[in-house]
Amino acid sequence: MTELIGWTSSAILVVTIAKQVHNQWREGSSKGVSKWLFIGQLAASVGFLIYSALVHNWVFVVTNALMVCNALAGFAVVRIHRRRERRRGGAEKPATEARLSAATS
Repeated sequence: MTELIGWTSSAILVVTIAKQVHNQWREGSSKGVSKWLFIGQLAASVGFLIYSALVHNWVFVVTNALMVCNALAGFAVVRIHRRRERRRGGAEKPATEARLSAATS
């Protein structure tokens, strides 16, 4: 029963995060989503993956391996969307770039 609770909880977590990343991809926008969310998730998931392997907790090994994949996918989606926005001219210029443009105008 204990293992079933762990695997069920793992499935809920992984599916929930994967669904969010899929929605971002499908909607074609990552507005309001920071790339640091996925960088932080990646760092934490890698750490938990290593820890879980060291203590031989296979529920968490699998869960965190899948969370690493989710973090990488989410980060890729955010980068693709931001690159697309810059190409379209829809993204705001960084503050430093904006100041330089204003100073040379």
